[in-house]
Amino acid sequence: MFVERIKTEGLAQLSYLIGDGSEAAVIDPRRDCEIYARKARERGCRITHIFETHRNEDLISGAPILAAMTGAAVHHGPHAAGEVAYADIVGEGDSFSFGNLRLKVLETPGHTDDSLSFAIYDDNYGDEAVGVFSGDALFVGDVGRTDFYPERAEEVAGKLFDSLQKIIALGDQANLYPAHGAGSVCGDKMADRDFSTLGYERRNNPMLQIDQREKFVQAKLDEHHNQPPYFRVMERLNLEGASPVSPSMVPPALDVPEFEAVADKAVLVDVRGIAAFLGAHIPGSLALPVDMIAAFAGWYLQEDDALVLIADGVTQAEAAARNLARIGYDDIHGYLNTAMPGWAAAGKAFLSVPVIDAGEVRERVSEQPEGWTLLDVRDRGEVSDGIVAGAETIYVGKLQEKLDGLAKDRHYTVMCASGARATIAASVLLRAGFANVGVFLGSMGAWCAAGGEVVKPS
Repeated sequence: MFVERIKTEGLAQLSYLIGDGSEAAVIDPRRDCEIYARKARERGCRITHIFETHRNEDLISGAPILAAMTGAAVHHGPHAAGEVAYADIVGEGDSFSFGNLRLKVLETPGHTDDSLSFAIYDDNYGDEAVGVFSGDALFVGDVGRTDFYPERAEEVAGKLFDSLQKIIALGDQANLYPAHGAGSVCGDKMADRDFSTLGYERRNNPMLQIDQREKFVQAKLDEHHNQPPYFRVMERLNLEGASPVSPSMVPPALDVPEFEAVADKAVLVDVRGIAAFLGAHIPGSLALPVDMIAAFAGWYLQEDDALVLIADGVTQAEAAARNLARIGYDDIHGYLNTAMPGWAAAGKAFLSVPVIDAGEVRERVSEQPEGWTLLDVRDRGEVSDGIVAGAETIYVGKLQEKLDGLAKDRHYTVMCASGARATIAASVLLRAGFANVGVFLGSMGAWCAAGGEVVKPS
């Protein structure tokens, strides 16, 4: 009997291969799903069932693709706001066996109406659950967000409270297997570890300390989560079923003339690290470092955009293409094989972004030079804890839609918590024709370390 966790970095998504003997099942597979078939073969197992805890908003499900690869049946919960074209519907009390491992279905709505959890039992020992796959209902250190049905906000928050009671009732001994870990957009207070038990969560998870339904509902209503536009695309594709992707996903390598031939018809996406982008980048390119694609590509890219990547090599280009495919961006025409040194060596124009430190920001805040704005692009929760005096605040994901409200003749220094999101935001401003843009490198972390004053936003 085994439970193997497969973690998708960037998305912080957790999926699972479980089984006993020659039969296995997969829970919440990602789109590039060859990994599950390979791991099953290594264990001498055949995948016979695929289970989805809910219709995902932040990634494309690999369930229909894996089903076509293996012949396994796909099982999904009821009330999915549409027909899940590739799945059979299962509900409360349904049970499936794989050798001595038994999986029992629990309906646990709240995060979404179709949310399921799956309790697992070892029929060779006792009647207690040995674990539970909780989907996005219960995380390590947090619980699921409940903001996908704003017109029913109180109702769905109450449903999540009830679902959590059902999960916790499985017993302190049960291991917890959530669908996401720290860094996921599906929660913002998860512990930075992927393992726990229901007993530990019952005693230590802050949201589980709220034992009154009304107080829990109010706590959920007081939360703020961002919803990138691509969530709607994911919801649609996870009803229809997405197409397979190539196992390698290596984009074509482009030399400088080939790159220039396609650049005018595509969005240029620079997937290098922030220091590389700040030092030298191609004019008009969007900064989206590989490890930030999952969180921010969906704010700036359209479903049908043609993309060309700027990467530091084939490994980085492939990782970027894989991360983009997991959230539905497939039309990648290639990557600049020479990166910036080759681009510059060909005599092509490039730009850099000025960076300043905490001392320079302190001087500017004190002197308030004419035409200068400190632009803080952190999210609302971070901003509510305090800002640098005088800073203007716009969340990085919403910057593009707020550009018309910013004067192009001003000098903007962009900041976030460290400088990473600020670099993305700076690239958005530069692409939109803002000429005088810089980045506060280190941002709020550097400001606080240098003893800078933090004030509450007005």
